[in-house]
Amino acid sequence: MTGAPAMFTPTATQLDQAGRALAQEAARYTRMGWMRGTSGNLSVTLSRDPLRLAVTASGLDKDELTARDFVVVDEAGEAVSGGPEPARRPSAEAGLHARIAAVAGAGAVVHVHVLAPVVAAQRWPSGVELRDLEMLKGFGRAAHDDVVTVPVVPNSQDMTVLGDAFEAGFDPATPALIVARHGLYVWGDDLHSARNRAECLEWLLRFVLETGGDAGEHAARGRWT
Repeated sequence: MTGAPAMFTPTATQLDQAGRALAQEAARYTRMGWMRGTSGNLSVTLSRDPLRLAVTASGLDKDELTARDFVVVDEAGEAVSGGPEPARRPSAEAGLHARIAAVAGAGAVVHVHVLAPVVAAQRWPSGVELRDLEMLKGFGRAAHDDVVTVPVVPNSQDMTVLGDAFEAGFDPATPALIVARHGLYVWGDDLHSARNRAECLEWLLRFVLETGGDAGEHAARGRWT
């Protein structure tokens, strides 16, 4: 016999803090050109049992979000009660945010449409390998003798399909996922750590792309010289 499902009601303080943080980070990414139009989405984990996330609302200019422009979602990315009113619509990608939070234990997930990861995934569709670059420290890895493979999965409009692909290739040491021809997901303990990792990873991916030719190929095959 199973017990009653766990209940969770976020406090007004939790909601206010989450909303302000999401709006602030979204504005920052927009100014960087990483959330063009209404693209991209961010989330913070509010509870783990049951899993509840605050996710930026869909269809809004990310440079103009207020502290109330988010939705509370469950483990499937579906909107649940407890969020701000009037109710907003969650991003279609909220389900993948929830899957990453559940599998990786992420406290925050950043999804941006920055160009470098998409181009890198086009060049190296089986995964983008990086090594021997000092900026890897900012991504949470060693600068030398540590081959980092950023996984690439095919794009899909079905978040269950994307979630399954993410989980199949999940490496706890690599807090990022590139969705081919779509964008980048990076996560961390909070929005600040996720942001730092995203910025460092974008630099790393730009490096292997812009060095081109042998340099990029050597890095992608883990044979940096």
